[in-house]
Amino acid sequence: MPSYDIYSQGLDACAANFEQLSPLRFIERTAQVYPEALAVVHEGVRRNWAETYARCRRIAGALSRRGIGQGDTVAILAANIPEMFESHFSVPMTGAVLNAINTRLDPEAVAFILMHGEARVLLVDPEFAELADRAVKIARGREILVVDILDPSFPGGGRAGRLTYDELLAEGDPDFDWHLPDSEWNAISLNYTSGTTGDPKGVVYHHRGAALNALANITSWGMPHHARYLWTLPMFHCNGWCFPWTIAANAGVCVCLRAVRAEPIYRLIRDERVTHFCGAPIVMNMLANAPDELKDFDHPVKAMVAGAPPPASVIAAVEAMGIEITHVYGLTETYGPSVVCAWKGDWDALEAEQRARLKSRQGVRNPALGGLMVADPATLEPVPADGRTMGEIFMRGNIVMKGYLKNPSATERSFRGGWFASGDLGVMHPDGYIELKDRSKDIIISGGENISSIEVEDVLYKHPDVMEAAVVARPDETWGETPCAFVALKPGRALNEEEVIAFCRLNMARYKVPKTVVFGELPKTSTGKIQKFLLRDRARALG
Repeated sequence: MPSYDIYSQGLDACAANFEQLSPLRFIERTAQVYPEALAVVHEGVRRNWAETYARCRRIAGALSRRGIGQGDTVAILAANIPEMFESHFSVPMTGAVLNAINTRLDPEAVAFILMHGEARVLLVDPEFAELADRAVKIARGREILVVDILDPSFPGGGRAGRLTYDELLAEGDPDFDWHLPDSEWNAISLNYTSGTTGDPKGVVYHHRGAALNALANITSWGMPHHARYLWTLPMFHCNGWCFPWTIAANAGVCVCLRAVRAEPIYRLIRDERVTHFCGAPIVMNMLANAPDELKDFDHPVKAMVAGAPPPASVIAAVEAMGIEITHVYGLTETYGPSVVCAWKGDWDALEAEQRARLKSRQGVRNPALGGLMVADPATLEPVPADGRTMGEIFMRGNIVMKGYLKNPSATERSFRGGWFASGDLGVMHPDGYIELKDRSKDIIISGGENISSIEVEDVLYKHPDVMEAAVVARPDETWGETPCAFVALKPGRALNEEEVIAFCRLNMARYKVPKTVVFGELPKTSTGKIQKFLLRDRARALG
C-alpha cells in the first residue's frame, strides 16, 4: 500500500485545467457561438448576443477608464430594461460589484444603501431620476458619478446626472480585455434585505454562487436552449433570482418589461412567444383573475413562483389556463431560489387539486445547494420527517451568501453550526420535501396553540370571492393572540365578516378561525410580498 496519495502527486491545478467559476463566461460563449441569435427585446429595441456582449464590454471599458475596478461598488436604480440586464455583466467585468437597488424604497433608504455600500457610480433609469437625485443629495460626503439611462420608451422622467449611459458607452471599447476574477470567492453583487426591522443588511454574492445557481435554474426548470424569458420579476430582487446569468448560459431571449400588468404580460407572451417567466404568488393571482379576452396565447408556458407560499387554489387556477407552475423557495441570502418542488412523473395522474397541493410545498434542495434540513433552532437536531413537527429551515452550500457587508455580528448570528438559519419555520414530509409554515415572527400563539397564518390564508384563498388574503396576530386579553384576517375581494364581489368566518369554520379547526376580518387593499413590497409588519401594526391598533 502506498504511504501517500498517488492522485496528489504531479497533478496540480494550472491554467490549462482550472479556472475560477464566473457567469461572465456564459455571455462570452453565447456571443461567440450564437452571435446572431436574439438576446434582448424592449419595445422597439431588438439586439442579438454579439451586440449585447459588445455593449457590455464597452461599458466595462468605460468604467475601467474612469478608475472603477476590484472592490468598487456600482449601483443601479432601474426597471427591467436592457441596461439593467447589461449591468449584470459589464460591472463585474471590471472587477467591481453590482448593487441593484430596490426602486420602491424611499430616498433615505436609497441614500443609506449608497453610503453603506460605498457606491462610486449610480446608473439611473429616467423613471427614478427624482428618487436618485434626492438620495444622492442626502448621501453627502460621497463622490458618486451619476449616469442617466435615457429610455425613449418611457415618457417623461428627468435626469439626475450630467453623463448619459450612451455617452459612457461611447467612451468604451467593444474589445475591452476583461478578465475572470482572481478568485471565484470575489464578490459579484450586493443585495440589500428589506430592512423592515431596521436598516437593511447588505447581502454579498460571489462569482461561484452566481454561476452555479444560474445553471441550477436551467436544470431545475428543464429549460430548453434559447428559452424566451419575460421579466415579470424585478432584476433588483436577488439579481432577478440569478436569471440574467441564466439567460446568457441558455442563449435565451431577455424580454424586458417595465411595469407588471396583466395586459402587457399576456401581449408579450403571445407576440414574443414567451416560454418562461417568474413571479410572486400575487403576480400569478393577478394573471388568473385577468379578463379572459387577454388569455389568447396558444403555446406552452412555464412559470416559476416564489416569494411567499402560494395557495394551492392559485396554482390550480394558473395551471387551468395552460401555464405550468414550478414552485421554488429561497431567500436573498441564498441567491434567490435554492429549493425547488421537483416534480415526479407519477404525480401527473393525480387530481388537479392534489397536484396543486403538492406543488404548494417548497420542495427539495436544487442542484447547487449542498444541504437542507428542518431542525430545532436551539440544538440543530433535525425534526422527525412526519409532515407535522415544526422546526426552522436551515441551508448550506455554495449558494449561501458570503455574509452581510460590514456586519460580522449579523453574519455570525445567521451562520450556526455550519448552517445558515433562514428564520423560516416549516415541516419535513416523509418523502423529504419541506413545507414552509411561517416566518418565526408570523406564528400566531392563541391559548397555547400554534397557528400557522399560511394555513389559514390557504383556506381563505379557496373562497371564490377572495382575491388576496393575509393573516396576522391580533392581541387578545383572553387568548393572548387571535388570528386577524385582512382580505381583498375580487372586483364586483361582496362579503361581510360573518360570511368569511362561517366559511373558515367549515374548512379548519375552530381555534384557527379568524376572530376578526378586515376588508381592503393589502400593502405589498415591490416584489409582490404582502407587508405583514404593516398589517400587524393595523391589527394592534384595532385594540
